[in-house]
Amino acid sequence: MDFELTAAQRTLREEAREFARTEIEPRAGELDESESSPEEILAELGERRYAGLTLPEEYGGRGEGLVELALVVEELSAALMSVASALGLHLGVAAVVERFGTDEQRERFLPEMATYDTVGALGLSEADAGTDKLAMETRAERDGDEWVLNGHKQWVTNFFDADVVLTYAKTGPEGDAPHNVSAFLVPAEEFEVETVWETLGAKSVKSPRVTLSDVRVGDDRMVGEEGEAYVRRGEVHTSVNVPARGVGIARAALEDTVAYTSEREQHGGTISDFQGVRWEVAKMAERVDAARLLTLRAADRAERAETGADVRRETSMAKIRATQAAVDNANDAVQLHGGVGYTTERRVERYLRDARLLTIAGGPNETHKNALADAVFENEG
Repeated sequence: MDFELTAAQRTLREEAREFARTEIEPRAGELDESESSPEEILAELGERRYAGLTLPEEYGGRGEGLVELALVVEELSAALMSVASALGLHLGVAAVVERFGTDEQRERFLPEMATYDTVGALGLSEADAGTDKLAMETRAERDGDEWVLNGHKQWVTNFFDADVVLTYAKTGPEGDAPHNVSAFLVPAEEFEVETVWETLGAKSVKSPRVTLSDVRVGDDRMVGEEGEAYVRRGEVHTSVNVPARGVGIARAALEDTVAYTSEREQHGGTISDFQGVRWEVAKMAERVDAARLLTLRAADRAERAETGADVRRETSMAKIRATQAAVDNANDAVQLHGGVGYTTERRVERYLRDARLLTIAGGPNETHKNALADAVFENEG
């Protein structure tokens, strides 16, 4: 087993880190405070083709894999998690189009998605279809060579910048579940915004609730086979971006804490001289390394796995450990910064607010614990 990155991967990571530190970090605080979309940053990522990171070069992408996705997302998330979130969700939509779309759909959408000139958002969750996605109520009824969609979607990250929303809707009877859900590329302007939530963190990229009322799309907007969209969604593993975001926040919290405790003087020395502080910081470093190793293992395993292979053990373990590491490190960072850590003068309070989302996003960690346990008992029982 090789634990070393390739030269190309190290170069990509350094490029992403430099971009994050020069282009994102200086703007992160203001974007969070004003709840403004990082659209200029995302446009710059498009110019660099990070918006097509995992797309084939023939469509204008960079042709990278899931390990490279995890590396880039970690760097972006360390600077501002919302940027990594927007990019990760966009790439997830693009991956579905690339994997299951028609040649015409790939040629029509992917080149502009690779440059972020066409922005993708995901319409999957609903008010009563959170972890139980098959409880969705959105339906698409065929009318000639068109489909008529009615329903709603919520937590639609990227919506206000989106051009298309990959919308999942039931197209068959309940008795056919889970083979009764299809996916459509619906123009974003066809939705009506119902609710824009005020959230604890991730404030610069909104995830509203939106509705569809008798929206018509043609057959050419269906992505993949009719009725198979939900089942085959499990073959796309760009969701590794969620634990990678956790690694980024956990690492940023560690770095800020090392810097602060090394300069903060109390009782005749810096507080980094106190054994209690040193042990806490060491624990933070342990969490970062464990989370990163599990995330990269999950990305590598998913990248190499044959179609239909079970990677629940690796992906769920990474998701649980990395997102909890983000919460724990951010919380410890606030504590070790003392009173100033509770203020917006320091970034650690933002890390804590943003990290809290990650144990819920991409499926709550409790659901992933069930998936992990199932995988363990099925394979080792």
